[in-house]
Amino acid sequence: MSYGTALRGEVRSPGTTPLIGIYDMYSASVVARHYDGFFVSGFGFAASHYGLPDIGFIAWPDMVAFVERLRLAFPSHHLLVDIDDGYVDPEVACHVVQRLERIGASGVILEDQKRPRRCGHADGKQVLPLEEYLEKLNLVLESRRDLVVVARTDATEESDILRRAEALAETDADVVLVDGVRSVEWIKRIRKVVGDKPLLFNQIAGGKSPRLSLSELTDLECQVAIYSTPCLFAAHAAIDSALTDLKRSDGRLPEFVASEGIGVQRSTELLEKNISRHHPAPEPATV
Repeated sequence: MSYGTALRGEVRSPGTTPLIGIYDMYSASVVARHYDGFFVSGFGFAASHYGLPDIGFIAWPDMVAFVERLRLAFPSHHLLVDIDDGYVDPEVACHVVQRLERIGASGVILEDQKRPRRCGHADGKQVLPLEEYLEKLNLVLESRRDLVVVARTDATEESDILRRAEALAETDADVVLVDGVRSVEWIKRIRKVVGDKPLLFNQIAGGKSPRLSLSELTDLECQVAIYSTPCLFAAHAAIDSALTDLKRSDGRLPEFVASEGIGVQRSTELLEKNISRHHPAPEPATV
């Protein structure tokens, strides 16, 4: 199977393609019941794998190993992977992209931030000189075979946002992302300067961007929507609530109703679906 071609075709199809942020194998197992595409979120992976904020702690071998486990368990899902700034060095970025393509990633997002980096919806972001980022981006584009590449800018100055979006659209990147876009009006302005290049919109709870439906994003000609953290934040709230109740009840578990709750049987049944022998063997990714 050519995973890049499959995602590229989905992006070019009518409507807005949703990719749901997952942070570990269990969250991916739940998401797989509802959606066909995953976003391997840097925010979620930093939180889950290291217990640290998304400010540059991710080591690329850890991300590659995670994506490898995902692809084995979910052989037909789209996997768009956040590789931050390509782990600083252009040579490392190219190496990681080739590794990810060989293990079956569908695409990557490469940003133009410089260190110290920040979550795309945080304050204090700094960006590389445009020429320096374009050099890194073009090396990555030359090193991929079929992988989808999303070129991302974290620019915050109005004139720089439009200048960079236009420059990214002129490359061979498949999709453009302006992260932290603050309004519908700005989406329209960005859409105008990128021409017919597919546009990705990132929304995160408590972030800087407006809350928009897929129908609204389709009307705005955004071909892809990534949802970085709904699973992570929902898990945070649910775990906190469950343990508060457990404390309140002196450690007695709540009464279990099999038809309504999640217990050992439903959890095991969910995870059994991920065993690789239960999947038809996919064709190797084209690389």
